[in-house]
Amino acid sequence: MFSTAKPKVSIILANLGTPDEPTVPAVRRFLKQFLSDQRVIEIPKPIWQIILRLFILPFRPKRVSHAYAQVWQQDSPMREILLQQVEAVKAQLAARYPQFELNVVPAMTYGNPNIQDVLHQLSAQPQDHIILFPLFPQYSATSTAPLYDAIANWIPKQRNLPGISMIRDYYQHPLFIRSLAQSVRDYQAVHGQAEKLLMSFHGIPQPYADKGDPYADRCRITGHLVAQELGLTEDQYAISFQSRFGKQEWVKPYTDVLIEEWARQGVKSVQVMSPAFSADCLETLEELAIQNAELFSSLGGGQYSYIPALNNREDHLQLLNTLLEANLEALTQTLAH
Repeated sequence: MFSTAKPKVSIILANLGTPDEPTVPAVRRFLKQFLSDQRVIEIPKPIWQIILRLFILPFRPKRVSHAYAQVWQQDSPMREILLQQVEAVKAQLAARYPQFELNVVPAMTYGNPNIQDVLHQLSAQPQDHIILFPLFPQYSATSTAPLYDAIANWIPKQRNLPGISMIRDYYQHPLFIRSLAQSVRDYQAVHGQAEKLLMSFHGIPQPYADKGDPYADRCRITGHLVAQELGLTEDQYAISFQSRFGKQEWVKPYTDVLIEEWARQGVKSVQVMSPAFSADCLETLEELAIQNAELFSSLGGGQYSYIPALNNREDHLQLLNTLLEANLEALTQTLAH
């Protein structure tokens, strides 16, 4: 007898990762995994492992764990938000696509729930199709590609392979741009408009961009489209890149350098947002919201505030669902009975 069971479709919502807790040992484990990925650090592995083990892992986890402790609540903000996004997407899509046995699961490239463990669990109940959705609006070989690598490493171990779809990015999707712009309007409706709006993106080393990583260009496109949606003039906003690591040149302008310049120029108020993040995390809540506010203030700058990431905004969830629905509609033509 032929099976008439509903096709099994699993959606993996994936973000970068976070330690299990804000302690030195947990942060050290996380950093070791993260910084050992040659997608992230392209220095030859034998040389880099010496640097990592002798000069970074003995010292950096103490400072980073203190930073995590400042933003940690019941869990890491990134993981809390990811789990909430999963539940919201699952509730919406499961009701809309009853023809599938639809599962939505969270994953992290580094830390837990780890993408490799998630894929292994899916193998236990063979899937008809898997949709991998990296929650990075702008593709980069340093963030999105490691999730592709995880899928590529998993495939040779599978006999009964499912169909696989990947949502590469959505840096200029109209719903994404509108959601970002509306988050600014909503914030300014309560707090007023600042003299400058700074769109600060996570940085990558300049040599990575020179070799063809499209991330920085995608960030600039996102920023310009948001400014256009808000009707901003060129002197009302800027695009910059944060979170440099090591001594090599990174894509510019640097966020902290720009903030210093504005403070010295007498800029009275700055509002900063980070359109590279689908969920608030250490970088946004500690580096952007706290460190840079202190920097701006210490140099005589005026009011400085952080506009939260899109997180669980209804318009953001609508964007995620819209991107997933495009894939599910296609599957309806091929999988549904």
